[in-house]
Amino acid sequence: MSDEWGSGAGKGGGAGGSVREAGGAFGKMEAAREEQYFRKLRDQQIKDLRKHMEEEVSYHEKEIMKNQEAIDRHKKRITDLAKAEKKTDGSSSSD
Repeated sequence: MSDEWGSGAGKGGGAGGSVREAGGAFGKMEAAREEQYFRKLRDQQIKDLRKHMEEEVSYHEKEIMKNQEAIDRHKKRITDLAKAEKKTDGSSSSD
């Protein structure tokens, strides 16, 4: 027996069932199907992970925008309070 997947029991990672144990064309075909299944599964997992990460990035970008808006509001409020403070300081010194 050769070391090709589907060539018989114990080849390509274990017995894998009666078809693969028997070896021959059916065993090779079954091994190819398994490889295709796992390749598709891996591709789908990568696709799902990428989508999840893109959603995470989008979420954090929105949070950054919200926080920047809050910072801008607070800075404006500080500026307005400083102007109001100067006006009250100027009017109280003339009393």
